[in-house]
This record gives sequence, structure tokens and C-alpha cells, in this order.
Amino acid sequence: MPPERRSPGARRITLIVAAAVAVALVGLIGFSVGRLSTIDNPTPTATSAEAGFARDMQVHHLQGAELAMIIRDRTTDEAVRRLGYDIALTQQQQAGQLYGWLTEWDLSQAGPEPSMTWMTRPGRSDAGHAHTDGAHTPGEPMPGLATGEQIAALTAATGVDAERQFLTLMIAHHLGAVEMAEAVQDRANNTSVLGFANSVIISQEAEIALMESMLAAR
Repeated sequence: MPPERRSPGARRITLIVAAAVAVALVGLIGFSVGRLSTIDNPTPTATSAEAGFARDMQVHHLQGAELAMIIRDRTTDEAVRRLGYDIALTQQQQAGQLYGWLTEWDLSQAGPEPSMTWMTRPGRSDAGHAHTDGAHTPGEPMPGLATGEQIAALTAATGVDAERQFLTLMIAHHLGAVEMAEAVQDRANNTSVLGFANSVIISQEAEIALMESMLAAR
């Protein structure tokens, strides 16, 4: 392994990833406390943006964790392996939180309508004019999801080739998660969901910047 791919860059990457994870955890804790103290927080309905987001983001996060665990076994680069571990840990934890919310709201984990339906409905930013967002179709894959072929290619790759594939896929994956988080912020009223979405945006935008720099170095 070329020495330039290690310190001090590896230490800088560790600090950036740790900071992004810390921001996400602080946001989640803060808004969880806020939820407990908000007596008039409405319970989401089965077809609400909150419920749709909780279901769809679970699927999205679990694939992110899957991609992250794949790369850990296909590279010896310490920084990439650490990034993969951090992403897997964070997204699995958040998927569990989303599952728990649906249980708390007494809602089914399987929605009564196709995935992404909530994102096709007008948000607050559409007030006063026609809703023209045709970027999403109910039942289609969530933004940023890797295809089966892409996952198979990553699984078959090793070394720097695997690193490039992973970083490219995960940048797109994070961009999709940010898009979903911004969409639910425009449609939700539940303070826990709004806080969660904000933490996703902050942490994943930081990781996108990090991964873009890592990809450029390869």
C-alpha cells in the first residue's frame, strides 16, 4: 500500500467522520428529548409523510449498511474500512429507530400504499402554486439506491477498484437520503421526524464531501 494513502490523511479522515457521526448523534438525542416534552405532537397516520419516510428510509439505510459491510471485506485501506464501519453502524442504528417509531405509532411496517407515494404529494413549499414535481413515481426505487447489478459488481471487486465503486455508489446513496430527508422536512409535522431528517442532512452532506475527496485521490 503506498504510504501517501495513510497518515496524516487517515487521521484527518478519522476526525471528519467522527465529527459527522457526533453531529448526527447529538441531533438525534436532542430531538428525542424534545419529543418526550412535546405533549401536542400529533401521532402520524398510516399514509402520512412521517410514516412513509420511516418505512422507505429503513430500506434505504439498510442497503447503505449492506454496501458499507461489503467494502470492509474488499479493501485493506484503513480509512475506507473505518468509513464503512461508521456508515454501517450509524445506518443500522437509525433504521432501528425508524422501525421503533412505526411501532410506537401503532402503524404497520408495511405501508398501505406503494413506496415513495408520500414524496409525490405537495409539500409546504408548493403552497400557492401547482405541484409540478414529477421526479418520483410511487413504487419505484428510492433515490440513490444501488441496483442489483451494481451490488454484484462491488461484491466481485477488490482493492482500489472496489474502493472507487463503493465511494461512487455511496455518494449517490447519500445524495438520495438527503433528498428524502429534505422532502419529509417539507411535509412532516412530527418534531422527532423533523429532527431526524435534519441530522441526516448534516451528517450525510459532511460524509459526501469526505467521500468526494477520497474518490478524487483514487
